[in-house]
Amino acid sequence: MKKIFLGLLALGLTAQLSAQVVDDGMLPEVEVRATNYKYLNSVDNTEAAVPVKLLEDMVAKFDVKSSEFYEDGNDFYRVYFYIPEGKIVAAYDRDGKILYTIEKFKNVALPDNVASAVAERFPGWSIDKDVYRVNYDVDLGTNKRYKLVLKNGKKTIRVKVDEDGVFL
Repeated sequence: MKKIFLGLLALGLTAQLSAQVVDDGMLPEVEVRATNYKYLNSVDNTEAAVPVKLLEDMVAKFDVKSSEFYEDGNDFYRVYFYIPEGKIVAAYDRDGKILYTIEKFKNVALPDNVASAVAERFPGWSIDKDVYRVNYDVDLGTNKRYKLVLKNGKKTIRVKVDEDGVFL
């Protein structure tokens, strides 16, 4: 019985040892492209709603050169991205760099500083609707703002707030 047990143990260990394949130590090449890091850094908002982050990430990772409509002669490409919560129109140059975006999202979760600024300035009012707009330009930077519809009973008002909770 002891011999069978030792034999199975030895067989089990040799099977694991022989299964290890040692290659030349080289990993496959990975191409890292940071074409649109400026866009991601500019629109980055750690408190942005998840759908906003997901669509902005999709825009930044989009590869114009591998798309079916890419042609060497074109200098400019406008691409539309849609999700139920919003849309982004992005303009790319021939190398895939984002030149500008126009972004609009409806009824997404507001950042804490925007929600608290509204609650402080308009106590007793509730946010009925919101629209989050982002305009990015490679040369001009980013403009982020919220258009809110507030309700208090039958009263309704519209306000505009920037990303820091400052009323415009």
